Amino acid sequence: MNYAASRIVQTVIVLLVISFIAFLLVANIGDPLAALLSADATVNERLELIAKLGLDQPLWTRFLHFIGNMLQGDFGFSYRTQDPVANLIAERLPATVELAFVSLLITIVVGVPAGIYCGVNPNSLFGRFIMLISTAGITLPNFVVGILLIAVFSVQLGLLPSFGRGTVIDLGFWKTGLLSVSGWRAILLPAATLSTFQVAFIIRMLRTQLMEVGQSEHIRFARARGLSEARIWYVYAIRNTLLPVITMLGLQLGNIIAFSVVTENVFAWPGLGSLFLQSIQGADIPVIAIYLIFVGLVFMVINLVVELLYPLIDARVLRRQS
Repeated sequence: MNYAASRIVQTVIVLLVISFIAFLLVANIGDPLAALLSADATVNERLELIAKLGLDQPLWTRFLHFIGNMLQGDFGFSYRTQDPVANLIAERLPATVELAFVSLLITIVVGVPAGIYCGVNPNSLFGRFIMLISTAGITLPNFVVGILLIAVFSVQLGLLPSFGRGTVIDLGFWKTGLLSVSGWRAILLPAATLSTFQVAFIIRMLRTQLMEVGQSEHIRFARARGLSEARIWYVYAIRNTLLPVITMLGLQLGNIIAFSVVTENVFAWPGLGSLFLQSIQGADIPVIAIYLIFVGLVFMVINLVVELLYPLIDARVLRRQS
């Protein structure tokens, strides 16, 4: 319980720091009165808006109101569209979450088996070929991969669409493209683009981890006991690589959500990344600030979940903490 409580307290403190930085961004950049009032607004309308936004209050009072409003789901108004920021986030969130989910799925299905194969068979011809491909995945920027995939699968072969989200089905609480064929066809190219770096990274990390574990004392002892190579690798060696792999998969999910801006822009994907880019172009500070808080929240929650999973995977973590 002490382990979990300390991690939760650390997460809350970091989120408060991120929220304060975002609040300072909103409080010091841009002019909400100029953005929200018309050019012929009266003095009374101006004073009324100042009181409504709390601009006549001290900084710390405004920050506490900022936190209180966020906890109630009130994220302020967009300077660009004058719509509630909560509505803009809720409208774009499903597209980004589904894109991140499919990208992570590709990373796990492709990257983990390939990484294990390269770690167990580091000198095989196929293993070296996988490492060569992974080098390209590490070095090529996302937008280059996206353009190449569009050129091959959309322009040359005409198999998959190059933009949009396809047919979206409204479930009431969530708009999903994963329940339609056109939705799956639309998400494959951006998800593959977004997962390219993650797949290459997981392959290289798993290979390195397994090669190190394969030289450790307990693996040599297992071989001396006459255990089969399959049991040594797939039961004992892989178990010792799970902690860093789960950590990196969690952080990569945060990266996929936070840094999907370029990929969403290449494929005109209507997610949070596109909204963030439009907000930067329009100097829409409230949306930018809430996006930064959202990204920080995603990273911290994922990190918290990963750390809470450590003791379940390896009891030595709790012993080291105590």
